[in-house]
Amino acid sequence: MILPIYAYGHPVLKKVAADITPDFPGLDELLANMWETMYEADGVGLAAPQVGQSIRLFLIDTTQIEKDEADAKAPGFKKVFINATILDENGDVKILKKGA
Repeated sequence: MILPIYAYGHPVLKKVAADITPDFPGLDELLANMWETMYEADGVGLAAPQVGQSIRLFLIDTTQIEKDEADAKAPGFKKVFINATILDENGDVKILKKGA
């Protein structure tokens, strides 16, 4: 099922998202719906708050970039992140522009 994607300024995006456990009710269905929603929007990532769920969950599929970029240097990946934590921030910022 395609979920609505909430834009900048929506109250759910201003909340501190809650941790979840592997037995979170409806997790498998939510993930399936998030994948479908992300692909429908031609995205490579989607966070649960963007679809109205104030929980610490996001998913990424960069294999689409790998298919589009003939000179892709790294293999793509498809992953779900639950309760992710930033341990360190370093490195160069790279901005990818489609069609550039």
